[in-house]
Amino acid sequence: MTLPYRPSKALVIGLCVSSALALVVLVLMLLKGGPVGFAVSALLAVAPLPGLLAAVLSLDRLEPEPKLHLSFAFTWGAGVAIVLGIVLTLVGEALFARAGLGEQAVDDAGTVFLAPVIEEALKGSALLLLLLRRREIDGLTDGIVYAAMAGLGFAAVENVGYYLGAFGEVGVGGAVGLFVLRGLIDPLGHSIYTSMTGLGVAYALTRRGPFRFAAVPLGYLGAVLLHGLWNGAASTGSLPLLGGAYLVIMAVLAGLIAVTVAERRRLLGRVAAYLPGYQPTGLVTPQDVTMLGTLAGRRQARRWARGAGLGKAMGAYQQAATELTLLHLRAEREGADPRRFTAERDALLHVMAGARRW
Repeated sequence: MTLPYRPSKALVIGLCVSSALALVVLVLMLLKGGPVGFAVSALLAVAPLPGLLAAVLSLDRLEPEPKLHLSFAFTWGAGVAIVLGIVLTLVGEALFARAGLGEQAVDDAGTVFLAPVIEEALKGSALLLLLLRRREIDGLTDGIVYAAMAGLGFAAVENVGYYLGAFGEVGVGGAVGLFVLRGLIDPLGHSIYTSMTGLGVAYALTRRGPFRFAAVPLGYLGAVLLHGLWNGAASTGSLPLLGGAYLVIMAVLAGLIAVTVAERRRLLGRVAAYLPGYQPTGLVTPQDVTMLGTLAGRRQARRWARGAGLGKAMGAYQQAATELTLLHLRAEREGADPRRFTAERDALLHVMAGARRW
């Protein structure tokens, strides 16, 4: 956020609880698998994370989400979702066993049915909790980013467990072989599944109409189906089925990227609609509007500003101008209390005034 804001106590508590739970799970894995196996598994699980985090966060370059909220989503997936997912899946499998299903049938039901239903509900619940901070979700891209962060956190801890199991059975070669599948070929699986729920939540928050909240269960259903498709194909051991499921998931990923690109273009286009009205303040010139209206113009301006020693100022100016555009979009979409709108608008203009030194 360009503007200072008061962190939510609930989010801070949630972040701490989730982090503690993730730590407990990792310690238990260490005790069970031993230091060597755990070290190898943790290294393989963490290795792709920097690139994956950078890829997800690059989707939201125009108006980056608050670090606290992003951290909450990640740790929620890594902690609360993992722990409750294990507990609820074990309970569900026990119920299936009591119903008379054989061991293999119970395993298949847990993999293809229980895991997708339970895990997607738990990862997606991070988005529902963020509804309390609904002003942080300004578009579909925000929903995708928060959901992807929850998925990355879940996958990071889950992968340690999978790699540790492979290490115990086959050694380093087994762990590395599984890493190729989970860490290189399909590293964004959990993020892609949960992004469907994120899309549903974001759509419900940023659209009008009495049926917009139906997008939430529909998004969740999409997440469960994608997750179940991958797990089902993997459980068969059939390369053609696994390849087909992979193509479907990659097509969904392409669709998610297309959504973010289209939304970014729409936001940049609205700059020209709202910001010229602020030219009388002297904080926005026609050249600024042109610069802010394209990603290339923004990058070129930041390069110039860094050379002039104004890199941070230009970044702050661009972000405040973007948030001013989003403020107008929210007011247009939802209506706004005039006093609150004025206060937020003036605060953003104050940031722009303090940053604009060219």
